[in-house]
Amino acid sequence: MKRRSFFKTTALGGSVVALSGVAACVQKSDVQSVVNLEAFDLNETSALALQQKMETGELTAESICKKYLDRIALVDPHLKSVIELNPDALDIAKKLDEERQNGKVRGPLHGIPVMIKDNIDTGDKMQTTAGSLGLEGNVVEKDAFIVKKLRDAGAVLLGKTNLSEWANFRSTNSSSGWSGRGGQVRNPFCLDRSPCGSSSGTGAAVSGNLCTIGIGTETNGSIVCPSGINGVVGIKPTLGTWSRQGIIPIAHSQDTAGPMARNVTDAAIMLGALAEFDSNDAKTHLEQGKIYDDYTSFLKADGLKGKRIGIASQMIPSHNKVHELLKKAIEAMQNNGAELVEDLEFETNRKWGNPSYEVLLYEFKADLNKYLQEHPTAPRKSLAELIEFNNQNADKEMPWFGQEIFEAAQEKGDLSSEEYLQALADSKRYAGKEGIDALMDTNNLDAIIAPTNGPTWSIDWVNGDSFTGGSSSPAAISGYPNITVPMGFVDGLPIGLSFFGRAWSEPVLLEIAYAFEQATKHRKAPDFKKSLMG
Repeated sequence: MKRRSFFKTTALGGSVVALSGVAACVQKSDVQSVVNLEAFDLNETSALALQQKMETGELTAESICKKYLDRIALVDPHLKSVIELNPDALDIAKKLDEERQNGKVRGPLHGIPVMIKDNIDTGDKMQTTAGSLGLEGNVVEKDAFIVKKLRDAGAVLLGKTNLSEWANFRSTNSSSGWSGRGGQVRNPFCLDRSPCGSSSGTGAAVSGNLCTIGIGTETNGSIVCPSGINGVVGIKPTLGTWSRQGIIPIAHSQDTAGPMARNVTDAAIMLGALAEFDSNDAKTHLEQGKIYDDYTSFLKADGLKGKRIGIASQMIPSHNKVHELLKKAIEAMQNNGAELVEDLEFETNRKWGNPSYEVLLYEFKADLNKYLQEHPTAPRKSLAELIEFNNQNADKEMPWFGQEIFEAAQEKGDLSSEEYLQALADSKRYAGKEGIDALMDTNNLDAIIAPTNGPTWSIDWVNGDSFTGGSSSPAAISGYPNITVPMGFVDGLPIGLSFFGRAWSEPVLLEIAYAFEQATKHRKAPDFKKSLMG
């Protein structure tokens, strides 16, 4: 599928890495050294397991933090998943250890190392740049709403992850995971393959065991695609479950942050810890539903029993081996008590893409200009200024692809435009009421499934991404929840399975996703192959 078509119908993201001395920590950068990248004494360790180790005194938050920092120094020169480390991380961990010694444990994230995408504000010494040289120096004054909640929950913010620059909304010919500031993120299962985007660095860092849990953001596919392609769990919540305040935007009618983790339990822990209605957040088109501060109560090993699940046949990639994985996944769900309804089609499948893309162009201009004007430290104050900066620094910012999406957005009017208002209404109706809701109502479904992705493709800066399929659009455009869980591997490359449904249906989706995970256990640590070609 061509990149331009992908942007309109499926997923969006979608300087040198600031790691002082990291290059010197790795004596060899050739393929022979990658064999050692698999060894790590905290490999695949969950947040709950780390809590137990801290409770018994086997480990401290400080020692865990140090282990992960050492791991980043060894591995990240190969992945380029980390754009900047938090210089205060160890001090934060020490203070959390003191709290524990004094009998205060804030919750299941106390002392747990977390990485967040570099489009989320942190009121500390780190920058917030969306990977762009045009925002270098944007050291903001206060935390994003979700970052404040993250700190209050006791997490140790290790640093920020690299990403597809501007969340993959600059060019129709971009390479997922490439940013002017951070370089090219690579897939930990095969280093010459794409990590997808735009939360590329978070997906690669979580999968490569550089942190325990990560946070990505999604407009259309930017959490679920890098989660599926890097072999981890990703949750795109219902719009409004997590606040968008303090996040560099694409479009307020689709944007949301969400957790990325190696297992459903860790993702559910993070989902609840940061979930809260924010009255200062941008309004959504959805009526507010129930938000929980603990989603782990919905994790049931028998969660598939009695569930009626539809298969979105239009969203199954053509790859035969993906089809075989899906057949096995269906069998596993049936064996655990679910009823699967096959060959379901969205009648509006070809209708939501174009109006959604128009909405993104309009909202990107309006929302980004508002973000820049509200941030005194931002070196550029408008989309127009960023376009000019890119033109003046084309050798660094545009060596491989341009900024035609930026330019198209700049030509749009304001949000009172009749074209925008009609596109907004159409896209939400086709994906939501006449899309997911209609399909579920007609077939009496608890959830809809489809492969999250096809096999990842070779990184190609000349031609851009070569996407091999995706199922993110209906949930993304409608603002409804979507959870991806590892479904297996095609030639050693991870494939995810997406579970999506009605607005505010995270509880039932988590039941199903967790039961599927426990029944199949497809997640495995990456092996850092240099290439599949030998």
